Amino acid sequence: MSPDERLPPPGCMWAQRPKHIILSIQLTDVKDPVIKVEPTKLYFKGVGGTEMKEHEVEMEFFKKIDVEKSKYAVKPREISFILEKEEEGPYWDRLLAAKVKQPWLRVDFKNWKDEDDDEEEGQGQDLEEMMRQMGGLGGAQGAAAAAAASGGPQMGSKGYQRPSLDDLDIEDEEDDMPDLE
Repeated sequence: MSPDERLPPPGCMWAQRPKHIILSIQLTDVKDPVIKVEPTKLYFKGVGGTEMKEHEVEMEFFKKIDVEKSKYAVKPREISFILEKEEEGPYWDRLLAAKVKQPWLRVDFKNWKDEDDDEEEGQGQDLEEMMRQMGGLGGAQGAAAAAAASGGPQMGSKGYQRPSLDDLDIEDEEDDMPDLE
């Protein structure tokens, strides 16, 4: 297969904590995904999104993860991963081994926590709860985890403020965007 024929990568977002990498593949309604998690790599291939197109991505991680302790859940709006770092400690400089910026990979600021922030703000429990809910793939718990992960009704009083989008210049993209109200 030539590089021109490669499948497009899905949009991905990531954040990290001292012990975990939080990764989500932003593809809706994925059917029969192929997911391989290895100590230094993650491979995904699946059909999804509004046009139900096939997407594929392989990520080579900056450092190793513990495959046994890592979890993922296929949800209606995304595929969520909690990847346990092999070594707890300093934050990774980046998610991928390659220093090249990938257009399909963005930082998930909603789940990001700075290295020097206190873990005592209850954020640690949220992650543990999210991992417990990811134990089963799907069902009512999966929906609750999806709501929590997507900043849904369970966000509560975390102090998250939706940024103002008034000054962004996004005329061309507005046509295919649904109303938020």
